[in-house]
Amino acid sequence: MHNILICDDEKDIVSALEIYLKADGYEVYKAYNGQEALSILMREDIQLVLLDIMMPGIDGIETISRIRKISNVPVIFLTAKSEDIDKVLGLNVGADDYVTKPFNPIELQARVKSQLRRYLKLGGGNTHDEMLVLGGISINDKAKEVTLDGEVIQLTRTEYDILKFLMQNPGEAFSPQKIYQKVWKDEPFGTENTVAVHIRHLREKIEYDPANPRYLIAVWGRGYKMEDGNLKQ
Repeated sequence: MHNILICDDEKDIVSALEIYLKADGYEVYKAYNGQEALSILMREDIQLVLLDIMMPGIDGIETISRIRKISNVPVIFLTAKSEDIDKVLGLNVGADDYVTKPFNPIELQARVKSQLRRYLKLGGGNTHDEMLVLGGISINDKAKEVTLDGEVIQLTRTEYDILKFLMQNPGEAFSPQKIYQKVWKDEPFGTENTVAVHIRHLREKIEYDPANPRYLIAVWGRGYKMEDGNLKQ
């Protein structure tokens, strides 16, 4: 049984989500503000967090910033349709995905299952000693470690998975929808912006000049690909 933490200041929303998740067999922990959520994370074994953006006191953006200092647990933002800017900001500070209110239960369940699959697979002891090298970037998949020109760089789990997928297929361009399918292990639900934000954030970590990338290249009309750093776009 997997433990899921719901954090939203609207108790009706928390109750509705609890019904959906318990129907799928999950154990549910409830918080109504960011501080409560952080306290639960410190004392319980949580595998996934559903986190509202707009909350009094510590909002969702600040809460996930604090979560990322102590945990790599997947976080799905709960957002209103009018919060597009906050969605992007949330992805930039470490959220893995988002769902929009009012919720489509099928979509919510699919995204929860997708994030849990990826999280448990990454942390579940896949010990194949696999090294991927492209230009100055190296991935040690056994250690889940990425280096750039010999220096270790810190990636979120989602950034790591995107980089690994593209490095496994050097020179091949993939659409945002295909990247989402391969990395999130789920069908895309209007996810082009989600992928683009993670790509931009990944570039900030692996490129010396993110505005003129050497490695993570955009291919007009096709998507993104990884090059060895010496080839021109």
